[in-house]
Amino acid sequence: MSAFRIDHVFSGFSVDSIESARTFYADALGMDVAVNAMGFLDIRLPQGGSILVYEKADHAPASFTILNFPVDDIDAAVDDLNARGVVTTIYTDPDLGGDAKGIVRGGPGRGPDIAWFTDPAGNVLSVLATR
Repeated sequence: MSAFRIDHVFSGFSVDSIESARTFYADALGMDVAVNAMGFLDIRLPQGGSILVYEKADHAPASFTILNFPVDDIDAAVDDLNARGVVTTIYTDPDLGGDAKGIVRGGPGRGPDIAWFTDPAGNVLSVLATR
């Protein structure tokens, strides 16, 4: 039997405040979040698996999208997020072509419709259309 195992693989990222992250991921996004014995967050994913979120004193937001949420109706998803207080108009670069809701409309050669938003620690997340 190999010592290297892949049966309990998980991903993780840092934040500057565990409590702010817990509130955002549990309350604003409605994810299944628990504080583990080490004081870190375990975000349990509906399909199985989990994400470890840990507090880091010198946290710097990731320079890439750390989580993507596929949705059937991006306009409805963005409206829902905005109603929860989540801002989806974080990029103002005209080259991205985002609309008033912050949705960058995709198409052939451009990928799916997508809107980005940040968690309280500045990490970038997205909702993206599956259709």
